[in-house]
Amino acid sequence: MFKRIILFMVTNLAIIFVLSIVLNLLGVGPMLDQHGLNMGSLIVFAAVFGFGGSLISLVISKWTAKRLTGAQVISQPTSELEHWLVEVVRRQALKANIGMPEVAIYDAPDVNAFATGMNRNNALVAVSTGLLRAMDRNEAEAVLAHEISHVANGDMITLALVQGVVNTFVIVASRLAGYLVDRVIFKTERGHGPGFFITSMIAQLVFGILASIIVCWFSRQREFRADAGAAAISGREKMIAALQKLRMSTAQPHLPDQMAAFGISGITGGGLKKLFMTHPPLEERIAALQRSK
Repeated sequence: MFKRIILFMVTNLAIIFVLSIVLNLLGVGPMLDQHGLNMGSLIVFAAVFGFGGSLISLVISKWTAKRLTGAQVISQPTSELEHWLVEVVRRQALKANIGMPEVAIYDAPDVNAFATGMNRNNALVAVSTGLLRAMDRNEAEAVLAHEISHVANGDMITLALVQGVVNTFVIVASRLAGYLVDRVIFKTERGHGPGFFITSMIAQLVFGILASIIVCWFSRQREFRADAGAAAISGREKMIAALQKLRMSTAQPHLPDQMAAFGISGITGGGLKKLFMTHPPLEERIAALQRSK
C-alpha cells in the first residue's frame, strides 16, 4: 500500500511538472492581474490542466496499471491456463477487429479484471487470480469479452476526454465564482483578495463533486455497452452466468481508486451513493442482458 501511495504521488507531481512546462511554452500569462480576471489565460490554463492530466494518465495507463496491481504480462505462456487465456483474448480481439492486447494476471483475492491502454490496438487486459479460481472457463471467457468490448468501444479514451471536459469546466467555473465573490461581496476593486482564493477552493471542491456525478453516470452506461458487447462476442448466457458469479462473490474490489472504473465490477451502494458508482448494480446489468434479444 505504501508503495502504491508513493507511486501515485510521484506520478501526479510529474504530471503537474510537465503541464507547468507546457503553460510556459505556450506563454500563458497570469489568470489574475491588476485589472481583474484574464479569461483567455484562465481558459488556456483550465484546458491544459483539465485535459492534460487526463490524457497523460491515459498515455501511461498501461505502465501505471502494471505497477499498481503487480500484473505480470504473459509474454511466453508457461501453463495450460496461460495458453488458454492468450488464445481466448486473441480470438476475441480478432472478432472485435482490434489489435492483440497484452494479457496479464495479477494477484488479488477479489473476482475482477480490467482493461486499459491509450488506443484500441495497444491495450492491456488483465485478470485477477481470484477470478481464475472462482469462475469456470465459460464465465472467465465472458469477462474477457467484456474487457475486449471496452477496448473495442474506445471507452478508456472517451472516459479520459469526458474527464478532461468536466475538469476544464470545474477549473473555469470555480475561478469565476471566486472572482465574483471577491468583487461583489468582499468589494475588492483592484487585484484580488483572500475571498478569491477561499471561494475558488470551496467552489472547486463542490463543482468537482457535482462533475464526478456526470463522469460516473457515463462510466455506468459504458458498462452496459460492454456487457452487450461481451454477449455478442462470447454469448449472452455466458455473460449472465459471469455476472451472477460476481454477485455471489463476497470479496470487495481491490483495484486502486484511479483504476476502479476499469474493473469488471465496482463498489455498490444505495441512495445518493449510487450517483457516485462507476458500475451499475449487478442486478441491473443482469436484467438488461435478460431483456436483450
